[in-house]
Amino acid sequence: MNAVTIPIRADNIACASSPVITTERGQREVFCGLTGIIWLHRKIQDAFFLVVGSRTCAHLIQSAAGVMIFAEPRFGTAIIDERDLAGLADCNDELDKVVDKLLSRRPDIRTLFLVGSCPSEVIKLDLSRAAERLSRQFNPSVRVLNYSGSGIETTFTQGEDTCLQSMVPVLPTLPPHSKPRLMVVGTLADIVEDQMRRLLNDMDIRDVDFFPPRNSTVLPEVGPDTVFLLAQPFLPDTTLALEARGAKRLAAPFPLGVEGTTAWLQAAANAFGVSQDSFDAVTRAPRQRAEAALARQRSQLEGKKIFFFPDSQLEIPLARFLHREMGMALSEIGTPYLHRKLMAEELAMLPDGSRITEGQHVENQLDRCHADAPDLVVCGLGLANPLEAQGLTTKWAIELVFTPIQGYEQAADLAELFSRPLRRRIKLAA
Repeated sequence: MNAVTIPIRADNIACASSPVITTERGQREVFCGLTGIIWLHRKIQDAFFLVVGSRTCAHLIQSAAGVMIFAEPRFGTAIIDERDLAGLADCNDELDKVVDKLLSRRPDIRTLFLVGSCPSEVIKLDLSRAAERLSRQFNPSVRVLNYSGSGIETTFTQGEDTCLQSMVPVLPTLPPHSKPRLMVVGTLADIVEDQMRRLLNDMDIRDVDFFPPRNSTVLPEVGPDTVFLLAQPFLPDTTLALEARGAKRLAAPFPLGVEGTTAWLQAAANAFGVSQDSFDAVTRAPRQRAEAALARQRSQLEGKKIFFFPDSQLEIPLARFLHREMGMALSEIGTPYLHRKLMAEELAMLPDGSRITEGQHVENQLDRCHADAPDLVVCGLGLANPLEAQGLTTKWAIELVFTPIQGYEQAADLAELFSRPLRRRIKLAA
């Protein structure tokens, strides 16, 4: 198959590349970190996420999650109203009442996250002390943790980073001189987790944990004999917290597309002494299936120009995949934050002279976007409709986080997320 533009063996991924990186500061168009609750609450099946915020926070979460008819969702909002803002009520007493009512009604909850918001930040409500107090009160049946999803402190996917960082201190300690364990860090859809575990097990890497876990009472152990791979690129604070507990990160591109998935798995194989022959035998069939599936998508994307507005921090790995495996031309790669250490392998794989902007000045970026006249624009919901009205074809960035896109079996699905709006434009123009 000729779907991949370069050899996919991991030792061939490095290339001389000098991206042009510009930092911008100005008006931004992004969601706050509360949005991460939508995929976190689906992953950690015995946890509840209680946002301490306003009705606006509640509307945001409900709008992002959609209406859940057949199941009671595991998130909610403790509303801060005018009495709280005016200091006429004791917010801690009010919060305790809400938590008491929630836990008596939902005995299945094993971990309760108190999630900070802009309103709770503004009135200086100390949710960390509240979490400690409530954790003592409901111990051992319920653990209470807190993290910030406030738009003052976080954007979009950073909510997952602050959530996982809050969990690291309560992870059990791996006993000294234990057999090395691999931890995969970052929320993955259950089907992707199962696929990754099966591939790793087939390489005889059997001591594998996924963080966050599906069950919050079965936490992975961590210590100096833990090595970890990031499955998501937006987890720098979680990375630092794990390293502070002695774990070691395996440097690798992210598992997007055939090339990224192969290099990501190769990093684990190298760390655990898997022979190249064994690695190739395990990955050959799924790799070839993915290459064949990508070949069918490539004809629709090859030669098309794409422009990324900053949103999810997935932009650089996505750009690498679309350029190297789908043949797309990169106009501009905007990202909210650029963590050069975590992105080193990805940056080395971008074409020389790639234009990367960290942060955002939305007016200036809109001007550049119109000047470039890209075939496809990846952006947030707030920009998509106006850009469509101006004749540009857009892809919602949020869909790239909500959809399983990691691994071999999802490579074609990932490509289709970008080819679909182009096909829609053609049909509308017909």
